[in-house]
Amino acid sequence: MPSKPGSSGSVVSLWRYPIKSMMGEELNSAIITERGLYGDRAYALIDISSRKVVSAKNPRKWARMFDCRAAYSNNANATGTVRISLTDGTEVTSASDNINFVLSNVFDREVRLQSVAPEVLSFEEYWPDTDGLPYRNAVTDESLAPETLFDGATMHVLTTATLDWLRRLYPDGRFEARRFRPNIVVMPTSTQTGFVENTWVGRTLVIGDDVRLHVTRPCPRCVMTTMAQGDLPKDPGILRAAAKHNELNVGVYAEVLYAGTVKRGDTVVLE
Repeated sequence: MPSKPGSSGSVVSLWRYPIKSMMGEELNSAIITERGLYGDRAYALIDISSRKVVSAKNPRKWARMFDCRAAYSNNANATGTVRISLTDGTEVTSASDNINFVLSNVFDREVRLQSVAPEVLSFEEYWPDTDGLPYRNAVTDESLAPETLFDGATMHVLTTATLDWLRRLYPDGRFEARRFRPNIVVMPTSTQTGFVENTWVGRTLVIGDDVRLHVTRPCPRCVMTTMAQGDLPKDPGILRAAAKHNELNVGVYAEVLYAGTVKRGDTVVLE
């Protein structure tokens, strides 16, 4: 779709993650609500022993989360059950009577699938021994956004320009959007290069006919970006590049000002 006059780019992909920290699904269109992309992070696993949210941000304990993929049975509307595909080829759903038993066996720890924010809104995060991180070789307790299963914000936007720039800075790394788990990936106009999103903070993105997002801050990255997923190899250099060249940030967080529907190919205008 050609860009409209004054546009900053267009939407090239949309992503949703029905279960926190599991692999998600790519969409052709998505409903954006006041609480983010409809159906995103609607579920999480709860570690029964610690009563904390399970997060791949502590891969020493939960690396197998990336071995699981979650998608809605009716993915256009995020209705019905969530299908969970496991590495051995089996599938279970959020409605299965034995769902907690199956997932507990996967992780060798007792877990419970939960669709609402738990009373204890925290998770564990491992910080590798990497320059530029606030902690090194440590595990910290981090808080979730109140009454949600989100870490920092309900929307995450990333540009292809940033991915291209990181490839130039670290040619050995495979910088693909799925490493960074965005909701919306934007291809900027051809004249824009570098960490384009850095200039968006404090401004509004108008996407398609209805949706408006207020960009709140850069998105700091974590060890999850370095983990193997699918055919992407484990690569600590991914996080080192973000720390060295952009103060650990890749992409931006945003909040929803006006809800609506977003489609692949929609024009994005910066106000």
